[in-house]
Amino acid sequence: MKRILAPSILSADFANLASDVRKATDAGAAWLHVDVMDGIFVPSISIGFPVIESLRKATDAVLDVHLMVTDPLRYIDRFADAGADIITFHQEAAFDCDAVIERIKAKGKKCGMTIRPYTDISALFPYLDRLDMVLLMSVEPGFGGQAYIESSTEKIRAMRAALDEKGYADTDLEVDGGVKSTNLKTVLDAGANVIVAGSAIFSGDIAANTKAFLEQM
Repeated sequence: MKRILAPSILSADFANLASDVRKATDAGAAWLHVDVMDGIFVPSISIGFPVIESLRKATDAVLDVHLMVTDPLRYIDRFADAGADIITFHQEAAFDCDAVIERIKAKGKKCGMTIRPYTDISALFPYLDRLDMVLLMSVEPGFGGQAYIESSTEKIRAMRAALDEKGYADTDLEVDGGVKSTNLKTVLDAGANVIVAGSAIFSGDIAANTKAFLEQM
C-alpha cells in the first residue's frame, strides 16, 4: 500500500504559509494536512475557509482537511468548495454520521472518519464500507506538539487488522499526533500508511525534515 506523508500546516509559520508548504511539497510531500478547530469540540480555534481557499491557489498538493468541529454537516459544502480534496470528521462530533458521509460524497470528495485516542475502533465499523480513509488520533485533538500516546500502536495494529479482515484492505489508515523520526517505523509497521507530522516537519529545515521522513517511508 502506498505510504504518504501529510505535513500538518498547524505547525507552519502562518506569516509565511505559502513558502513553508512549498518547501515541504517541493521536497516530496504529496499531501498537506489541514486542522480545523472550532473551540467547542476541541478547546482551540484554528483556521477556516479563507486559509484553505488561499492554500488551494498556492499548491496542487492534496488538501487533507481534518474537521475537529461539532456538527460537521453544517460545513461540508463550504470546505469542499474552498478546495478540500479529503474531508475527515470525528465520529464523536457528528449527530448523523451517515448524513455527513453522504454529503461529502455528493460533493465529489473523499471521505475520512476519525476518533479520539480513547474511543474504541469499533465505533468506526458501521461506516467502513463508505470511507476512503480512517484517521486514528495518537494525541488528544486540539493542540500541536503533543507526545505520541504509546497505546496508540496497538490500536493502529488492531485497526489495520480489522480493515483487512472486513475486506477494506485498500482503505487508507492515517495516524496523527506525535509522530517523529524516532517512532515513525513503529507506526508504519503497525499498519498506518498515511502519516501526519507537524512540528517534526515545520521546525528547522523544512525540506530536510520532509526528505528525512520520506526516506524512512
